[in-house]
Amino acid sequence: MRKCFGIALLVMVLAMTAAAGSKIEGTTTLKDFQPAGTTDKKTHKHQQYDLSFVAQDKQYTCRTNESESLKATDFVVGSAMDFEINGTKGKVKSASGKKAECSVVRVAELPISAPASAPAH
Repeated sequence: MRKCFGIALLVMVLAMTAAAGSKIEGTTTLKDFQPAGTTDKKTHKHQQYDLSFVAQDKQYTCRTNESESLKATDFVVGSAMDFEINGTKGKVKSASGKKAECSVVRVAELPISAPASAPAH
């Protein structure tokens, strides 16, 4: 009985360690900023936006919350921004200091570039 409890405890500790390691943060360049969905002023009061950026060799698309007001001019494509991703939840901060919470809606592996071959003689 103790052996089963010990194994279950070990599995739980390993799972918690793996989950804790999923948080990433840093500074990156905003690659794209597009409107997502529509507003109808009753249930969808604010425009949502998709922010795309590269972090740790992956392309992330993070959608802003429809309950937050955000201006398109707050996040300039090509500018630096801080990000934090924890599972499917994200936070971004523009170079001008505007903060927004978002949900990760897409993650893509970046293509691996082939090494440059030696020129033929």
